[in-house]
Amino acid sequence: MDQKTEAVHTSQQILDIAQRLVQTRGFNAFSYADIANEMNVSKASLHYHFTSKAKLGVMLIERYTNDLGKILDEIDRNADGPIAKLRSYVDIYTRVLANERMCLCGMLAAEFVTLPRPMQTALDDYFEANELWLAGVLEEGRHAASLQFKGSVSDAAQFIIGSLEGAMLMAHSHGGMARFSAAARRLLADFGV
Repeated sequence: MDQKTEAVHTSQQILDIAQRLVQTRGFNAFSYADIANEMNVSKASLHYHFTSKAKLGVMLIERYTNDLGKILDEIDRNADGPIAKLRSYVDIYTRVLANERMCLCGMLAAEFVTLPRPMQTALDDYFEANELWLAGVLEEGRHAASLQFKGSVSDAAQFIIGSLEGAMLMAHSHGGMARFSAAARRLLADFGV
């Protein structure tokens, strides 16, 4: 493995560990020392790849947003209509929770006021991307009369995201997957699914 390939591999490994730590503990509950100990390297070597924790945080959010974009593109290609798309969107959250993790950006949203401004901006971009995609699905469903809801598609999209993020939080702290599944079914039923 050449040096450039090794550096990319190491950066991805750092991001993977940091993502797991954020999704299970929160951003403010881990340090470079936690990552360094897990990788059996020095903290200085981590700073070679990510000069600050804030830069690591921005990269985490950008990677998570890009991964979400790929998933949403796949849903658009493979799901048959707005009902299937909405169900597939809910399944994204279900899979994350089933892996005993929380949504990375949901965890970061809980810490929003303590995050550096570049992370806040990246987090806003993540939720905006979610809302825009959902608004398109909801508009498609309203036009086809397959989804029923009152108000604007933007308000409905925000409601869906907020409901799923909140359901994850409650399931994580009390009730587990059964609680989340019940909330998700109720949410879908509210849209006529």
